[in-house]
Amino acid sequence: MASKQAVHMKHGQGETSYARNSSFQKAEQNRMKPLIEEVITDLCSSTSTLLHGKIVIADLGCSSGPNALALVSTAINAIHNHCLQLQQPPPEIFVLLNDLPDTDFNTVVKSLVTLRQSKNPVVVTGVAPGSFYERLFTSNSLHVVCASNSLQWLSKAPEDLTRNRIPAFDIDEHARREMLPMVREAYEKQFRKDFKLFLELRAKELVSGGRMVISLGVIDKAKFDSFYVPLHGPSIEEVREIIKEEGSFFIKEMRVHDPTAEMNIALSSPSKFVNNLIALFEPIIVQHFGEVMDEFVRAAELHWSLDVDGSLREERVRTSRAMLVVSLAK
Repeated sequence: MASKQAVHMKHGQGETSYARNSSFQKAEQNRMKPLIEEVITDLCSSTSTLLHGKIVIADLGCSSGPNALALVSTAINAIHNHCLQLQQPPPEIFVLLNDLPDTDFNTVVKSLVTLRQSKNPVVVTGVAPGSFYERLFTSNSLHVVCASNSLQWLSKAPEDLTRNRIPAFDIDEHARREMLPMVREAYEKQFRKDFKLFLELRAKELVSGGRMVISLGVIDKAKFDSFYVPLHGPSIEEVREIIKEEGSFFIKEMRVHDPTAEMNIALSSPSKFVNNLIALFEPIIVQHFGEVMDEFVRAAELHWSLDVDGSLREERVRTSRAMLVVSLAK
């Protein structure tokens, strides 16, 4: 994304890396599989959409680790099964993975080798580093676009807050309540701007009849006065309204589910709680505050240890937003 903040997950394979702390995201991808399989069935049944026996699939915001290939692998398996069932030759497949340039693409590229080893169907792979709030691909070149747990990341923190130095979070509860409407409006305004741009860009890159399957996830609000996390969890009505207003796509299906089970797993022990926070937020915290992760970990562990009655876990689950998966057609 165009943000100057270090908006990427923690690299590597260590205990606190995103690769080892992304079970919540994996569960969300699993819920997207039926919609992706339906999309593939529709496209493979349409001779007008698939030209010259090939299909191009892009995953935007793929991140790294074991989840990077989950969505495209679902699409490839669906193509194989569909063609096998109808006893017809499969199309050649071009898979493109996208995320910000600071993503751990070394891990991603190594994973892509497993896809290229497929002989039937033929799979060609590529990586497209960059912000999905900019043009990434040539016009009318994509057939399927997937994006899981990435569109809640904004292109940048809301300008109305950063420019005027309005804190997104205040220790004083009264001040926090007074500012809440202003902060919420600023994030909603930035999300509307970014999501409309995303739809406009993908409409140019998708072929006529092309499809998108996207999901939006749970967010955490900024914790300190000058710390603006470029995240926004929109309402269902907000997403529906922006899609309709932008006008390039129509909604084929929307599915909403409760992430309570995954949240309970993520908060089941102090180490899981802390490791999930580090995996998601260490790059952006270090960029803003410097080398403070030791203090951050101690504060998080102390926060957990004080939660003797389980109120922290109850509050996290109670304030979680629903997970939304949307299937769109151009």
